[in-house]
Amino acid sequence: MAGVVEQRSIDVVPDDERHGSAVSQFTLWLGANLQITAVITGALAVVFGANAFWSLIGLLLGNLLGGAVMALHSAQGPRLGLPQMITSRAQFGVRGAVVPLALVIVMYIGFFASGSVLAGQAVGELTHLGETPGIVLFAAVTAVAAAVGYRLIHTLGKIAGLVCALAFVYLGIRLVQRADLGALLADHRFGLPVFLLAVSLSASWQLAFGPYVADYSRYLPRHTSARATFWWTLSGSVLGSQWSMTFGALAAAAAPAAFVGHEVSYIVGLGGAGLIASCLYFVIALGKLTINILNTYGGFMSLVTSVSGFRGQRTLSPRGRSAYIAGIMVAGTAVALLGKDSFLTSFKDFLLFLLTFFTPWSAINLVDYYLISKERYDIPALSDPAGRYGAWNVRALTVYVLGVLAQLPFLATHFYTGPLVAPLGGADISWLVGLAVPAVLYWLAARRDTARTVAPGPRHEEPSPAGSGG
Repeated sequence: MAGVVEQRSIDVVPDDERHGSAVSQFTLWLGANLQITAVITGALAVVFGANAFWSLIGLLLGNLLGGAVMALHSAQGPRLGLPQMITSRAQFGVRGAVVPLALVIVMYIGFFASGSVLAGQAVGELTHLGETPGIVLFAAVTAVAAAVGYRLIHTLGKIAGLVCALAFVYLGIRLVQRADLGALLADHRFGLPVFLLAVSLSASWQLAFGPYVADYSRYLPRHTSARATFWWTLSGSVLGSQWSMTFGALAAAAAPAAFVGHEVSYIVGLGGAGLIASCLYFVIALGKLTINILNTYGGFMSLVTSVSGFRGQRTLSPRGRSAYIAGIMVAGTAVALLGKDSFLTSFKDFLLFLLTFFTPWSAINLVDYYLISKERYDIPALSDPAGRYGAWNVRALTVYVLGVLAQLPFLATHFYTGPLVAPLGGADISWLVGLAVPAVLYWLAARRDTARTVAPGPRHEEPSPAGSGG
């Protein structure tokens, strides 16, 4: 088991432990996106008023835009050998990074909870134990798999990608047999607000992966092409999510009353009964297991990064690793059990609101890595509050806060709607503002800070997908 169970957490992966190829990013992110929550996300575009034709185009545009940002984070993994969020210390300070980290942890516990509710329904039906035992069983399996770590996660991604792809091909055929695809796509009337909503839904979906995507590329050999890592990550994530979202949008357009609010039962009923139904329940659970393991593993990494910034801890024992993962599991399961009957919809809205805090982080991280630091970081200084990056970077934290505030006038949620949403016809473009404003402000502020812009040491000279030279 020593060769299977991962031994590392937030410490640098040495060259002699690196393995795999960039293609592994395609299989992992394909499997992670062929799942029911992505299906529901695609359906929301139609539910909120867009026709199927423009929904599909909007969803594709959002997946491409958000996926490009997400894949730029993925390309950092092989170069640095570090999990994603620890690199935030280079921007915010060794301890200042706890500000975005705290919100990341909340989000991933929430995603764990909402995923466990959907998967718990499938597991409960499959095992005949009921929903609550299904949620608990699913959460326990998720935690065990996350504790095993990196190799199992990638293996599961390959299996889920193949199994779920076959299931979605079958379900797509069944949907087309029931619905007139030509009629569904015949309405070409364009409405800008609902089109932008479709773009925002899928872009936000992709951006949510940003805080942990490099966790799953950091074991790739250092010489792995940054461009290959970028394109394999982007293609796997966009193909998987667009496939799922297309199915959801068409299903919602074809049978809104039967699909909306009854997604699991609709999908299973669409496939058939008996053995086929059991297989589809298994596929739903498998798809959610893949993404929930990523949420658990990412939450664990973020929690360790937060604590170690104050304790100076660089390595973690197997017992400590298990304790952190168990904590994530218990918190996520408790929220899932509390919310399964009542506030889950509102809680999902709250999670989408939390994304407001991650787009500025993503913009700052990417500008710093590709344009300011030129893809070089002083790795030891990332653990030293008295080092190059300091304990708290007030300038970066100020830009981060301004990036969050700049989004609020454009934000549209159930519990808060900004004053500029109505003039835009109800469209939420806050994520675009959240990327653009802090990116410009941080670049203007950080390029003057020559004491920390270029870290020592050699770097691989291949051009990055962002086109930065250095």
